[in-house]
Amino acid sequence: MHIRTTQVPVSTSKSITGSTKRHVVSRLETANSYANHLIGLLEEKERSGASAESILEARAYQQSLKGAIKFEKRNWEQCLHSYSETRLLYMGLAQSVGAKQDDLFKDLLSNTIDPSIRYAAYQLKLPRTLSIETIVARYVPRANNRYVAETLASRPSLLQETDSETNKNTKGLQDNVPKTIHWRSRTVDLEDATTAQALVSMSTAKQKLVSFVRANKDADRRAKAAAYDDVLLPSQDAVDATKTAIDELTAEGVAQADPRMQSLQITRTAVNYNLVEWRIGRNRVLCGDQDGATFEDESRTPKKARADGKPHVSQEESDGRRLVRLKERVVLYDSTLQSLESVKSFPGVAADQGFMVELDSKKAYFSSLRCLAIARSHTLLGNRRNALALLARALDLSSRSQSDSLKAQSTDEGVTKLEVTASQARSLHDLLERSVLQYQALIDLDDFILARAKENPGYSSPLIERLDEYPSKPVDLTTLVTYPPKVQPVPVKPIFLDVAWNYIDYPGRPRKGAATAHDVKSKDAAPPAEQKKEPKKGWFGFGR
Repeated sequence: MHIRTTQVPVSTSKSITGSTKRHVVSRLETANSYANHLIGLLEEKERSGASAESILEARAYQQSLKGAIKFEKRNWEQCLHSYSETRLLYMGLAQSVGAKQDDLFKDLLSNTIDPSIRYAAYQLKLPRTLSIETIVARYVPRANNRYVAETLASRPSLLQETDSETNKNTKGLQDNVPKTIHWRSRTVDLEDATTAQALVSMSTAKQKLVSFVRANKDADRRAKAAAYDDVLLPSQDAVDATKTAIDELTAEGVAQADPRMQSLQITRTAVNYNLVEWRIGRNRVLCGDQDGATFEDESRTPKKARADGKPHVSQEESDGRRLVRLKERVVLYDSTLQSLESVKSFPGVAADQGFMVELDSKKAYFSSLRCLAIARSHTLLGNRRNALALLARALDLSSRSQSDSLKAQSTDEGVTKLEVTASQARSLHDLLERSVLQYQALIDLDDFILARAKENPGYSSPLIERLDEYPSKPVDLTTLVTYPPKVQPVPVKPIFLDVAWNYIDYPGRPRKGAATAHDVKSKDAAPPAEQKKEPKKGWFGFGR
C-alpha cells in the first residue's frame, strides 16, 4: 500500500501501470504466502498455543491480502469474495474483543475494506442502491469454509442480522425505497443507496409533519416551525449523500458526460431544491399568516395569577416590541431571498428559462414582503414619507410577481413550502395598493395642516395660559411660557385677609375701643365680674 500511495497520489484518478504494478502485486503475493504460513503455524495449537480468535484474525488478514491482489489484477468477483469474508471475520472479532480493539477493527473496515467492496461492486455493475451488508451476504464464501463456519458457530446472530437486514433492504427496495427521482420534465435513476434511504426518511418525516399540521391547525407558529426540523435533517442527509457519490465518481475518473454522472447531477439539483423548499417553508411559517402580509398586535397577559383572584388585563404591545418583531421578519425574508438566489447556481437551472422566470416571480414576491415590513417600521417611528416610498417599491415588486408561471392552487398537501399561488400574489398586490393610497392621503393631510399652520400662527398667548382649551390647530411649542416674565396681578390666598381682619375698618363695623352711652351705663350698674379670657380663634391664634 505504501508503494501505491507514493507512486500515485490519492487525488488523481490514474492507476499504477507497468513495472510498478508488477512490483506491488509481487509484494502482495509474498505477504499472502507469509500469512498462509502463519495460519498453518497457529493452527498447531499444541505447539503455538494460539487461541481461536488469533487464528481467525490471521485468516482475516490473509483474506484482505488476497482481496488486494485480486483488486490489482482487476478480478472483481474474486475480490468481493475475499473482502466479504474479511469483513465478516472482522465483524465477528469486533464483538468478542474489548472496546480498544473494537475501534481498531471498525477503523480498518471503514478505511480499507468497505471502500474496496464498494469499488469492486461498482466495477461489476451492481446497483448502487445495494448496501455493503447486502453485498457481503451475497458474496461471502460459505461452502467448504470452516473459518466462516466457526465464526457463525460462535456468533450465530451475526449472519442472521446480515440476512435480516438484507431481506429488509430488498423489501424496502421493492416497496418503499424510490428507484427514480423526478425533476421538472426529467426522470432519472437513483444511483446512490444512501441518497435513496435519506429520501425514504424524508418522506416519512413529511407524512408526520402533514399529520401534525392537520391535527394542530391552531398551534403556535413557533411550534409548527419546530416540526419542520424533522424534515430538514433527512433532506440535508440526501444532499450530503449525493455530493459524496459525485465526489467518488469524480475520484474514479468518470467523465461528466457519463450517464451515471448526469443522473447524479440531476439528483443533486432535485434534492438541493427540495431542501431549499423546506427551509423557505419554515421561514414562511415563522412570518405568520399570509407570509407576514398582516401585522396584528400581540397583547401579553401575565401567566401568574393575581393575588385577589381577578383576571389580568391584557397589556397592549409597545412600539419597541413591534419593531423587534418586524426586524425578525426582515431577517427571515433576507434568508429566503438568499436561498432563492442559491438555486440559480444548481446544475442545469440557468438553462431552464421557464424555471428562471418562476424563480424571479417568487423572488419579487418575497422582496415586496420585505419592503412592506420595513415600511411598517418607519410608520412606527413616525416617518410616513419613507414608509410611502417603500410601499410604492413593494407595489412595483408585487406587480412583477404576478406571473403566468404561478399555479392557481397549492399542491403542498396543506404544508407550507416554497410554492406561491396566484391568489396569494394577487392578495398581496391588493393590500399594497390600499396601503399606498392610504399613506398618500395621510401625507397630503399632514401637508395641508402644516400649510394652514404657517398661514395662521395660532394664539398669541402662551400655552400655559390655555391649558383648559383643546388645541384645534398644531401647538406652537415655541410659546409655552412668557419669558422673561412680566409683573402681573395674581390671586391672593384667603389667609392674608384673615390676618388683617382685626386691623381693617369695614363699613358697618364699629371700630375697636369705641363704646356707646348705653354700654357705659350698663357697665356702671352691673357689679364687677371677673373678665373671662376668650379662647383663641382662627388660624395662628387670630380670632374674629
